[in-house]
Amino acid sequence: MPRHIAPSPVEPADTPDIHVVRHDPDGARSWMAAICGPHWLKVGSPSRLQFQHSGNVLKSMSTTMGFIEYGTDVTVGIDTETPLNCYSVSLPVAGQQELSAHGNLLLSDHDTGLIVSPDARQELTIAGNCRKLLVAIPRPAMRQVLEELLHHPADKPLVFEPGMDAANGRQASWWRMVRHMISEMESPAADLYGNTFFSSDLEKALIKGLILSQPNNYSAELDQAAGVKLPHYLLRAKDFIHANAREDLALEDIEAVAGVSRYKLFESFRQYFGMSPMAYLKKFRLEQVRRALISDRGTGNVSSIAMDWGFTHLGRFSIEYRKLFGEAPSQTLGRHQAKAAG
Repeated sequence: MPRHIAPSPVEPADTPDIHVVRHDPDGARSWMAAICGPHWLKVGSPSRLQFQHSGNVLKSMSTTMGFIEYGTDVTVGIDTETPLNCYSVSLPVAGQQELSAHGNLLLSDHDTGLIVSPDARQELTIAGNCRKLLVAIPRPAMRQVLEELLHHPADKPLVFEPGMDAANGRQASWWRMVRHMISEMESPAADLYGNTFFSSDLEKALIKGLILSQPNNYSAELDQAAGVKLPHYLLRAKDFIHANAREDLALEDIEAVAGVSRYKLFESFRQYFGMSPMAYLKKFRLEQVRRALISDRGTGNVSSIAMDWGFTHLGRFSIEYRKLFGEAPSQTLGRHQAKAAG
């Protein structure tokens, strides 16, 4: 069967509750392309395909969680020319799957999960009797949480070891967290998870848990940073920025609250956050704009929300937003307004 790269429709990202069935390869491939990004799909027996995906989309960072099965043997392929836009983390609850990457084969069953990272040529063969948990975490979300843990910008892409222990240690704890969250979101009284103020913290904890539990190219640095505590004057400065980010803050205001010299303030911000105090303020404002756009229900627009958070040059704001989150602010707003309308 020829290898086709799927388009990226918007249905799954605009639907908080996912319950979909597809019997055609193009439909199954297109649905998953909207969640995970471009890929090709080979189906040995197309007439036997019974693709099913059920789950939920967490609102703050658009992480998708749920169950997926194809009903027949399939192979999913990712090419470096069209990389995924998310990290795909899966664990069979029945059956098996096998990942071919970097010349190695890795078998995955109920005790061993898989992480398919972006930017690598990979093939995932999924058995017809395989039903699995799937967590799809967008690349911008993963990068944002990683940089918060590092306290400085990430200078290279995050790459996980592909095999993930689901029976022992930290990784098993992470999978138990996934199961619990899915179970709660599927319950009739799941309104609390629909509240962004509540679910955003859980979503961030989920991503943090994966970064901290699964070996990756930042693990050594993160283990070293775990024992580091921010100086009290830096905590005062950070809390002041968070509390007054909507105001017209100047460097002198932050310096006065910290109670240290400008030189020491700059050195500490660069040491712990990897940026200057004003760059930290801008990044925090951009993150709050994104949260406001995601929570918007047609009551505002990009310009008004950006200006509310202190951005007066809208062209520059759009460039900085896209650089940080990988999409234009209008795309963020449009996607979530469509979800509300639907």
